[in-house]
Amino acid sequence: MASQRVVQSRNSALLEASVDAARVAADFIRSRAGDRASIDIREKQAADFVSEVDTGAETRIREVLDRLVPGALVVGEEMSPTASTQGDTVFVVDPLDGTTNFLHGFPAYSVSIGVMSEGEVVAGAILDVPHGELFTAISGEGAFCDGKAIRVSQVNTPRRALIGTGFPFKNLEFLEDYVRQFERITRAQSGIRRAGSAALDLASVAAGRFDAFWELRLAPWDIAAGLLIVREAGGRVTDLEGRDVVVSHSPVVASNGLLHPWLLDCLQPGH
Repeated sequence: MASQRVVQSRNSALLEASVDAARVAADFIRSRAGDRASIDIREKQAADFVSEVDTGAETRIREVLDRLVPGALVVGEEMSPTASTQGDTVFVVDPLDGTTNFLHGFPAYSVSIGVMSEGEVVAGAILDVPHGELFTAISGEGAFCDGKAIRVSQVNTPRRALIGTGFPFKNLEFLEDYVRQFERITRAQSGIRRAGSAALDLASVAAGRFDAFWELRLAPWDIAAGLLIVREAGGRVTDLEGRDVVVSHSPVVASNGLLHPWLLDCLQPGH
């Protein structure tokens, strides 16, 4: 019991550090939201943009984490995307998930920070920057939005389901498969939404706003916090074959659990 309390205390401290860092980054992002025309932007690849706001937010996250958790590793989308997520304490950071939304003033973008220890996610925080909502989880302790416990939905009928998705705008080789999946799912459910921030999509599954979500290619920083938050809220996060997703470049299928078999079936090529 004593060792368990030590682990819980450590994970709680790591979550607090993540929240502090996310809030600092969010304040910086908000400070630039009224001056979008002057923001320096470059294209990493077709339809995939990075701005000085992304790198500025990540720099500020690193400064906070270096101060609060000295010696921890930080894997960030913009400054260290190829770094290993293995280690005693690793923060996996998306400083601005939904850059295109931010650059257009569309209010769906977030800061996402997942904390890993020896290959497992132990804590996570997703901060909805425009709306200020904070989603958090610690392994084994449930999921929360602004300190209140959240749970996945109980919708078990596809016809009543609201499904989130992400288009393969960077990975066009998946487009034909995706279109076929989209058609199958569209014929069976009550609505599909594409907001443009995978971290917020996963938070929406955890909070019961979406009943499920799928995307064919996501990166570690997109999902590190979100997969824990969904699981701690009682949901499932797997790949297309139903295997539990780990923090990696992977397809992601998240749901309330009740709709998971149906969604996986719809996503199979031989459906």
